Amino acid sequence: MARISDIIEEFINQLIREAEGTVEIGRNELADYFNCAPSQINYVLTTRFTTERGYYIESRRGGGGCIKISKIDIDNQGYLKNILSKEIGDNLNKERAFGFVDFMQREGFLSERESNIIKAAVDDSNMPMIPKSVRNIIRAAILKAMLVSALV
Repeated sequence: MARISDIIEEFINQLIREAEGTVEIGRNELADYFNCAPSQINYVLTTRFTTERGYYIESRRGGGGCIKISKIDIDNQGYLKNILSKEIGDNLNKERAFGFVDFMQREGFLSERESNIIKAAVDDSNMPMIPKSVRNIIRAAILKAMLVSALV
């Protein structure tokens, strides 16, 4: 049986597909629909609808908390530039790095093979001689270089 988070995610994705990319939903109304706490909706939004997964979220406070979710329209260069400069930045943990790679594969910008190679390059297990204090900095630089090479 699917978890409530999976069900909520699929429901929101269906709404986005039907709206052709952008949907506005009320956090409380969605929580009422699924008979769950609004914090469950927040959890789904913050873990499943992230920039690295190709979504942009605007949240408005008050009146039940309206949320605008947009599926990012990816143009190779514009999206890549945004990822490199704003999202990856100069410091990136393994989970976020893997999230970016998985998203790029899902969207068809990376093959499964390329995805696996990039993940191997940025995995902690392949950086045993690098001090933990600088791994995230090195991981960000490696991921940027590999994405540029693979996508340009």
